[in-house]
Amino acid sequence: MSDVTSSAALRRYPAKPRPGDRVAVLSPSAGLPAVFPHVYDLGLRRLRDEFGLIPVEYPTTRAAAAHPRERARDLTAAFADPSIRAVLATVGGDDLITVLPYLDPEVIAANPKPYFGYSDNTNVLSYLFELGLVGYHGGSVLVHLGRPGALHPASAASLRAALFTDDWYELTPSPEYSDEPSDWRDPSTLAAEPVMFPSEGWHWHGPPTVVEGAVWGGNLEILAWLLQAGRVGPNAAYAGCVLLLETSEELPSDVEVFRILRCMGERGLLAGFPAVLVGRPKAWDFEQPKDAEGKRAYTEAQRAAVLRVLAEYNPDAVAVFGLDVGHTDPQLIVPYGGLARIDPTARRITVRY
Repeated sequence: MSDVTSSAALRRYPAKPRPGDRVAVLSPSAGLPAVFPHVYDLGLRRLRDEFGLIPVEYPTTRAAAAHPRERARDLTAAFADPSIRAVLATVGGDDLITVLPYLDPEVIAANPKPYFGYSDNTNVLSYLFELGLVGYHGGSVLVHLGRPGALHPASAASLRAALFTDDWYELTPSPEYSDEPSDWRDPSTLAAEPVMFPSEGWHWHGPPTVVEGAVWGGNLEILAWLLQAGRVGPNAAYAGCVLLLETSEELPSDVEVFRILRCMGERGLLAGFPAVLVGRPKAWDFEQPKDAEGKRAYTEAQRAAVLRVLAEYNPDAVAVFGLDVGHTDPQLIVPYGGLARIDPTARRITVRY
């Protein structure tokens, strides 16, 4: 058994907050706290009561349609403020790519802070990666802190470790999951926890090669936009990284997943990743409800699409599917730009927070 360890693309870990510290709560993407204040306020209350942090809002946090320049102003201000010890995104969206040009890279690089977000926040995580900083893929004030009923224990434990510790943390498969959220339009749904379904665990593919490297990737649809907009660096900048992939509530087809990854392969980017970690795809949405068989078929088709691309462009990669990352409940935090270690023989994945 060989061991692949990459020292390339390692990033600086920002100092962590402690209970009692002030943390920025921002809406750099969709301003959904203005639309669903009851969900948002529940998330804020748990941030205070269960994590002991003091949330600090900015002018655009509860703004439904703030200009990208205004959202960038607040994000830059949060990094610049020495009293703010971490930054949490309220939720995702679809236009954060338009905020990036207005950010001040010098201010952000000089004032590193742990940044938590996923989905559309892949834009900011990738931006931080380019500045040499580690971010955190996961955590949402609305979706996970504002979860109906109670926080999921696995989500809470991972977020707590990522917020407050610098240690290695083992990601383990949850025996249950949900991708059928409550309807935020109905405040009464916050009383009951989501219906959970049995999980199939992880699916491992590839050689028994232990891989350790910095994580890069995120939401696949956002990565495609970043590539189209020329916001991704040269292939060499990511060589040796562990590729993280997850898909959104828009439920991209297996054909779309295949085509995006094929383009990454044609670019020469895909061949540089010794390992690929794929989150459990969200397979249900209010506009596309699927029964159990439909979910299974969707998930298997998406996995087959990824494996088909890897067979063509990176056949020696270790690939793990079904992780509790991205658009799923529970959700585990992954350090973006931070280290991950994948051991196929022991079937263990550990990340350094």
